[in-house]
Amino acid sequence: MTPPSLPMSMPAFCLSSWMKEHHLHLNLSKTELLVIPAHPSIEHHLTIQLGSSTITPTKSARNLGVMLNDQLKFTFHIAATTRTCRYVLYNIRKIRPFLLEHASQLLVQALVISRLDYCNSLLAGLPTNAVKPLQMIQKAAAHLVFNQPKRTHVTPLLISLHWLPVAARIKFKSLTLVFRTITANSPVYPNSLFQVYIPSRHLRSENE
Repeated sequence: MTPPSLPMSMPAFCLSSWMKEHHLHLNLSKTELLVIPAHPSIEHHLTIQLGSSTITPTKSARNLGVMLNDQLKFTFHIAATTRTCRYVLYNIRKIRPFLLEHASQLLVQALVISRLDYCNSLLAGLPTNAVKPLQMIQKAAAHLVFNQPKRTHVTPLLISLHWLPVAARIKFKSLTLVFRTITANSPVYPNSLFQVYIPSRHLRSENE
């Protein structure tokens, strides 16, 4: 991401100086270059020279804990989240016989469900098969909380836990962000991106 007030036309060799002037530290070992072309077929050979290091484009880059790829399909992010959650569930399953059901639920919600919800509004609009690995993690988490076998029907478990399915959680997060923006409970800058729909004629449901 471009830092605030960073000139887009700034030469690459001035980047380090600009960051020093704004009391920022550039870690060359963690600096990545991600190019997102307007069309996947567009070829680019862009490189950036920072000091003695030459940074070449990468297929994916991490930004605030989210793995972005050059096609914005979030396949790397979903795979990384799934891998981390599966490892956490594996460790919780080892101590599950010593935990009460309520304690298991708190542990799973803190370590697994929170990861599924983190920045999940970015996944809005993805096809169902793309978010299916995350849904499988949620099902495994529900089975673990109630200490049920994998073949147990998961819908009653999700209802008992008051957990929306992953696709519904993504939609709910997006709608919540829009609602908070429109009602001025969030930062002002996204307010200009939304336009409230006003029907051309009076409807009985217009006040709902």
